[in-house]
Amino acid sequence: MANHQEQETREAGAFHDVEKDMPLLQGRLPPTLDKITSYLGKANPFAQPIDPANSIVWLCDNTAYQSASFPHTWQALFVAAFFEKDSGRAVIGKVVADITQKLGMAADGEDIQERIRERLQPFVDQILPSKTLEIMFKGNKGEVFKLGPSNRDGISHNEIKLHGHYDDMITRSGRIILGRRLDDEDNNMTTYFAGPTGWGVISDIDDTIKTTMTPSPLGILKSTFIDIPKPIPAMPSLYAQIARRLNPTWFYLSASPYNLYPFLHRFIKEVYPGGTLLLRDASWMDLAGFLASLTVGTQGYKVGQMDMIHKWLPKRKWLCIGDSTQTDPEAYGEIYRKYPGWVKKIFIRKVSDVAEMNETDKNSAERFEKAFKDVPRDVWQVFEKPVELMAAVDALKK
Repeated sequence: MANHQEQETREAGAFHDVEKDMPLLQGRLPPTLDKITSYLGKANPFAQPIDPANSIVWLCDNTAYQSASFPHTWQALFVAAFFEKDSGRAVIGKVVADITQKLGMAADGEDIQERIRERLQPFVDQILPSKTLEIMFKGNKGEVFKLGPSNRDGISHNEIKLHGHYDDMITRSGRIILGRRLDDEDNNMTTYFAGPTGWGVISDIDDTIKTTMTPSPLGILKSTFIDIPKPIPAMPSLYAQIARRLNPTWFYLSASPYNLYPFLHRFIKEVYPGGTLLLRDASWMDLAGFLASLTVGTQGYKVGQMDMIHKWLPKRKWLCIGDSTQTDPEAYGEIYRKYPGWVKKIFIRKVSDVAEMNETDKNSAERFEKAFKDVPRDVWQVFEKPVELMAAVDALKK
């Protein structure tokens, strides 16, 4: 259900008119038996190991934390996404042509064609529910973990205890350990270790650290599937300063669907401090669902993800960073009120000069005052240029 801010965005951008003409992604439908048995959850007796020759599996980076019940035990949520390799070949050409036609662009040039196909591939390949996978976790015991079974969206979630001694990770916050598929030496993931205390950062992505600058559905399609991603000017310098001053653990929280994991993960890895990327678990049967995921229920989704982070790391101090284009102020205000004292600082980037965005409402003092009701005024700060925050970041170290 869209809230006021989301409904305003959707109406201004005529999202419904664009969504009803988006192509269906028929090739994504999994085998009926696998889809049905995926509803059985972790106890699914019909789950099968993946076929390495015909499958693609993404191993998502994660963050290990110490159990509240057993303070010397580390555990982490391991997330993987399962696809059938090249299963979208029959439809991807049509989808590429449809998107370029809607954007009024000629998909000339091998670079543009390849870029569109690469980013669209996870939207057209068939998802694989009811699948399992073994990975080698390169900790001090070299453990083998079984991931899965994957759910109806082709994603698995496994909370796993890490056996062995990792207590020195507390004093070396941010140290990483790699895990990899047993059947694929090059398919790695990174586990970041976060002790129970210290700082953490929860950061939005679009228009907070990555330039999107459009609330329109066609603009979103262009920035997602065609444009080369660019950081918001001076935000890499700000994040580098935060990393130096606070040595935090990092979470990048976006309402984008998991299909964009490789695209967003690569961008963050190249420009910003490493951390865990949290995206929506959903497998859309059309690109209208993709557009809806960015504009409907984003506040509730983000609050739910921050609930999870609070469960893992309730004693850390948190800096939340977002922007004014969607519901970051409302989500961060809600989480502050829900867990008093957990969030220590909130930075909101005031986004301006964006066509088709009602800046009068989005950037109004009334909106921010309402979003941050009962949040002390010295906790939240609205900014336009990152340089405005340098002193505030330094003050957090004191």
